Amino acid sequence: MSELEDLSTLVRAATPLLVIETVDEQRVIDCFAHVIAQALHPLWRWTFTEGLQRLDFNGPRDQDIAPDATATLTAIRNAPQRGIYLLFDFLPCLQYPMTLRQMREIVQRDHSAAHTLVLIGAKVELPQELEALATRVPLALPDIKELAGILRGEAAAWQRENNRTLEVDNDAARTIVRNLVGLTAPDARRIVRKLIYNDGALNANDLPELMQAKFDLLNRSGLLHYEYATASFADVAGVSHVRDWVQRRRAVFLDPSPQPALDPPKGVLLLGVQGCGKSLASKAIAGGFGVPLIRLDFGSLYDKYQGETEKNLREALASCETLAPCVLWIDEIEKGLASGGAEDGGVSRRVLGYLLTWMAERKSKVFVVATANAVNELPAELLRKGRFDEIFFVDLPRTEVRAAIFALHLQRRKLPLESFDLNALAQASDGFSGAEIEQGVVSALYDASGNGATLDQVTLINALNATKPLSVLMHEQVAALRAWANGRCVPAD
Repeated sequence: MSELEDLSTLVRAATPLLVIETVDEQRVIDCFAHVIAQALHPLWRWTFTEGLQRLDFNGPRDQDIAPDATATLTAIRNAPQRGIYLLFDFLPCLQYPMTLRQMREIVQRDHSAAHTLVLIGAKVELPQELEALATRVPLALPDIKELAGILRGEAAAWQRENNRTLEVDNDAARTIVRNLVGLTAPDARRIVRKLIYNDGALNANDLPELMQAKFDLLNRSGLLHYEYATASFADVAGVSHVRDWVQRRRAVFLDPSPQPALDPPKGVLLLGVQGCGKSLASKAIAGGFGVPLIRLDFGSLYDKYQGETEKNLREALASCETLAPCVLWIDEIEKGLASGGAEDGGVSRRVLGYLLTWMAERKSKVFVVATANAVNELPAELLRKGRFDEIFFVDLPRTEVRAAIFALHLQRRKLPLESFDLNALAQASDGFSGAEIEQGVVSALYDASGNGATLDQVTLINALNATKPLSVLMHEQVAALRAWANGRCVPAD
């Protein structure tokens, strides 16, 4: 049943009290303007500034009522003809016993016609006396057709104002409209206007700004972190299997109507030794799919008040679904889901339960990339098939990969590769992670700078020899992790 059909049915059924939570007031008025075409009841609007006014064409202006809440409800109760009353921001008036009693009597049809009262606001928390009598109606967000109309309308307005033709890339315009899905009409109109007035054009260059603006609107809680400019697999050495896996699934993930036989990819878990590039691989996955990267900070989810942590998780995941297609990156997931037992009142278990259910049942194109270092701290139910499509193990880099990592870091610092023996550097860094190789280069650069010289092979080798990698410092833990992953996970390289 469509939104208008649902509203029309509720009105024709003489539902006494409706609640609509929205900031798009004009959309509510437009919806009820269509409803009264079928229900044939007078439509009224109340605000603090203008009082009670008739909105449909039959309403004479001299019947308008002052903003006073008591006078308004008295007029509604005395009205002989059944009507629909849109009450905007009326909630503060209900803190007064007299006003609350008046509304309850109207809703319960105590010497009153079968009116339909509609309470409208950004957030409507009713008194207990009214909550049981109310029907909450979710207001649908604009669809693709409405959003395309908003874009055309703003483009036409810009052209009239500037007396020249707007430069529009049709493919980019269609992409912009698709990415506006999930926003209210006022928010979508505001973003489109900003994109148009920014440079007098609509093209592919507007997409990063659009996604950033949309993310800012949806992430008012600050639980998510947004990154549009993601890494490339060319910037990551040693994850060739992950790269190939992503490329095989990219077309299906981005296809708006994939084949029924192919389920869209859901996500991967990256296990591995610390510093071996799991976080960089997560960014490269988003770059491989060509979608934004959204990072969920588990630490910011937890709240001292009962139920707030679970609410924060629901809101964060709902925001991700609105931003789809995207990659949701959960870094060091074992720390966020570590069971607190009775110490945290079961919050960790409830968070895990909701996350697992969402991962298994979501229909939106949110690809989850989770990273973990301590596999023994991960709950078994998270590792089963269906939560993640694959579990990759990011191991210490092989000799060839270490040579490639040296080349990446030397080139990034604009140092000539021909001045270095990459194979010798790879041999000298046996047991090093990618992060430790980078820090070895940084340390050698400081040593060379302190001596007033340029970086050379000898200085770099000396810096590596002076470094004790994690595979040495924490040999037992690293060896145990590598032994566990052998035969259980797919190698990332």
